[in-house]
Amino acid sequence: MSSNDTLERLAQIIETRKPANGGDPDKSYVARLLHKGPDAFLKKIGEEATETVMAAKDIDYAGATTELKAKLVGEVADLWFHSLVALAHYGLRPADVMAELERREGISGIEEKALRKALDRQAGETAEKS
Repeated sequence: MSSNDTLERLAQIIETRKPANGGDPDKSYVARLLHKGPDAFLKKIGEEATETVMAAKDIDYAGATTELKAKLVGEVADLWFHSLVALAHYGLRPADVMAELERREGISGIEEKALRKALDRQAGETAEKS
């Protein structure tokens, strides 16, 4: 079983928890987050991102113990989970992220970032002319 399958199965479960699909905020954490709106799950993404950084820093400073590695994996899992909730809210799927990662595969990160900056600059110049 691939990790893509796991992410897709989780995304399907999250879909069923949407209030519009009958998810009950009193019985489901995901339904509660979605019912509260973007501020709730975006705040969780920020918290989990910070906790991920802190867990990685613990490894940097204390060493790569099994316990600290497990903590980092757990924090990344929390971050991914809450990111999946955000994707679902905005009508996106893990496949959309995978397609973007596949698009970037084999492209230098430095070149890709420079291209994005050039496109952003070009879009800004076009907007100024309008």
